[in-house]
Amino acid sequence: MGNIAKEFKEFVMRGNVIDMAVGVIIGGAFNNIVGSLVNDIVMPVITLITGKIDFTNLMITMDGNHYATLEEAKAATSVIAYGNFIQIIVQFLLTAFVIFMVIKGLNKLHKPEPAPEPVTKICPFCKSEIHKDAVKCPHCASEL
Repeated sequence: MGNIAKEFKEFVMRGNVIDMAVGVIIGGAFNNIVGSLVNDIVMPVITLITGKIDFTNLMITMDGNHYATLEEAKAATSVIAYGNFIQIIVQFLLTAFVIFMVIKGLNKLHKPEPAPEPVTKICPFCKSEIHKDAVKCPHCASEL
């Protein structure tokens, strides 16, 4: 039993396990931020633009009757709630787009340094490395 506890301790204390745990915790927090951004900021704007279209009450009831809300229909009979499925797909696409835009914005903040301009070139005749401004190769005396 002591050997298993020792192996488990070594496993948990590895750097990649701790990094993964931190990533999961940060991911959960980021999920809350993105969820709030989509549900509290983006969705109300889209609802205003689309004239308050709500797919959640689109359904097919198994008894053939019409119900005002999905909750009423579920209380009375079995329901195929295809509108709820459409709503979830729309929310997924909006969430994916918001994450894309956030990551794109973060990438703009972290611009890589430009590559340094080369100071040498290769002589086309002898293939030696020479200064980029040379007009005559110092190795083969060719005019460039």
